Amino acid sequence: MKNLPWHSKALLALIAFMPVFFLIAALGTKIGLWGWQIGLLALTMGGGVILLGVTALIAAISLVLVLLKKPRNNLLAGIAIVGLLVPGAVFTVFLAKGNVAQRNPIHDVATDTADPPQFSEATLAARERAGANPLNDYQVPLGEIAIFEGVSPALAFRSHAQIITETYPTLRPLPLGQATRAQGVAAVAAAMDEMGFKTISADAEAGRAEGVAETFWFGFRDDVVARVSERQIDFRSVSRVGQSDLGANAERIAKLRDATAAKLGGG
Repeated sequence: MKNLPWHSKALLALIAFMPVFFLIAALGTKIGLWGWQIGLLALTMGGGVILLGVTALIAAISLVLVLLKKPRNNLLAGIAIVGLLVPGAVFTVFLAKGNVAQRNPIHDVATDTADPPQFSEATLAARERAGANPLNDYQVPLGEIAIFEGVSPALAFRSHAQIITETYPTLRPLPLGQATRAQGVAAVAAAMDEMGFKTISADAEAGRAEGVAETFWFGFRDDVVARVSERQIDFRSVSRVGQSDLGANAERIAKLRDATAAKLGGG
C-alpha cells in the first residue's frame, strides 16, 4: 500500500468510502438524524452522483498514468479499471431507477381501482401527524394533482386507476372462499405480522386490517390496509413520502396477498 502511487491510493480510498457514504445517507434517514429529502435527494442522489463522478475521474486519470508508464503495472491497471466499473455500475442502477420513476410516478396502489380500500381515522391521523402525502382520487388525471406537477405529458392525462391497471395487470383481490370475514381479517393481520409490519390493527366488524410497512435502508413508512368483504379481500398500500415508489407498493401487496392466501389455506 505504501508503494502505491497517489492516484491509486486515492482511488482505493474513494472505492472504500463509497459504501460507507451511501450507508450513512440511508441509515441516518432511518434513525431520524435528517429527513428523507436530505438522506435520499441531497446525499444519495446529489452527493452520491458527485462521489461517483469524482471516483470515475480519478480512475480515468489513474488508468492513463498507468498505461503511459513502462513497464505497465497490471495491479495498478486493475485498480483503475475497478475504479471505473464500480461507479459505472452504481450510476447504471441510478439511471434504471430514474427511468422506472418517470414511467410510473405513483406511490398509491390498490387491487380495486374503482373503489380503493379506505384507511381508518387512526391511520389518517397518523399520516397527518407525519406530514404524509395526501391521498388522491384514483380517477383524477395526474396532471391535476399538485405532487405530480412536471410529469410527462403522456402521464399527465392518466389517472391512478389507469396506471395501476396498465402497470400491474396481475394485481388482483384475494377470493375469500369459504372463510368468514372475521377469519379473513385475522389472516391478513397474521400475514402482516409475519412480514414484519408495525402498528397492526384488526377490526373484524368493519372488515378491515391495517399495518405500517417500513423499508430496510431508509426506513420509509408505507401504510397498508385490507378490506374484507363477503366475497374477497382487497388491498391498498400507500407511501407516506416521496413521489414514485419504484413498484414497491405493488410488490408488497402481491406478497401480502400470497401470505394471506397461505393463512387461509388457498388462494
